[in-house]
Amino acid sequence: MDHIVTLDSRQEAALQAIADKFIAQHKGDSVKALNEMIVLNDHLQERLDALSAPRRATR
Repeated sequence: MDHIVTLDSRQEAALQAIADKFIAQHKGDSVKALNEMIVLNDHLQERLDALSAPRRATR
């Protein structure tokens, strides 16, 4: 899961704008926003793991 991503200045600005909107949705509470993002990422990771898991053959 450890993967470092390098962003250019345009991507960094876009990410900052999205983060600002996400924090605004949580009435400026960055800790609350971070907690929700962690939960959302965990759900997404579980779905990705399920998709990449080998499927059992059904007969």
